[in-house]
Amino acid sequence: MKFQKMHGLGNDFVIIDAREKPVSLSERKIVEISDRRRGVGCDLVTVIGPSEKADVCVKFFNADGSESGVCGNATRCIADIVMSDLDKESCTIEVNDGVLPCRQVEGLLIEVDMGVPKSVEDMDMSYDSVSNPVAVDMGNPHLVFFVDNLEDINVEMLGAHFEHHEAFPNRTNVEFVQVIDAENLRQKTWERGCGITQACGSGACAVMVSAPRRGIVGHKVAVEMDGGILHMELRESDGHVLMSGPVAYVFDGILNI
Repeated sequence: MKFQKMHGLGNDFVIIDAREKPVSLSERKIVEISDRRRGVGCDLVTVIGPSEKADVCVKFFNADGSESGVCGNATRCIADIVMSDLDKESCTIEVNDGVLPCRQVEGLLIEVDMGVPKSVEDMDMSYDSVSNPVAVDMGNPHLVFFVDNLEDINVEMLGAHFEHHEAFPNRTNVEFVQVIDAENLRQKTWERGCGITQACGSGACAVMVSAPRRGIVGHKVAVEMDGGILHMELRESDGHVLMSGPVAYVFDGILNI
């Protein structure tokens, strides 16, 4: 089985094209593919399939084999593949419960319209050094904490704690965010089923929803992560979250499954 290895700001993916021939991957096989010592190694495995609603349909699987509702960085990578295949500057991608419009913007950036959050809620919870997060569902769940200094935050310990918090029976992703100024934020992410990642697109979307809600920034902001910068916008006309950033091809390969 052929695959492509890509990443968006270091958030890396094994992408399998099943548009012409269906692919069935067990949870165990996804874990094996994702393993960085015994497999290809990635944060998520993604499978591209045919769609009746959009140009393609995509399924996302975390490194622990569980399914994820959506992944913003992986969507940008797949959009680049699809636009190249179709020789177009835009495309649509069907995810679990919706269709995401994508397009090429200035330079080599890919923009995804991630839509509106399904829910936003201020949470009364605290643990160790963090408290009062915003819970945002962008098609997958996120818990966003604003902190004074990211260097003081034990992302692994706190992320694992809140991922398995009783308030989230299906677990949650966790973001820790430091405000640099009114147009720049710094983010670290603990991704459910994966751990610390270099970047998280849907997490940046959750941050873009949460920060204006708390009166921290306006409707456009640059979100810096360990892997690089995503340019975010909360569109005032309809509340849609727009995310743009670069994608990169790493290598092609063949899986023996």
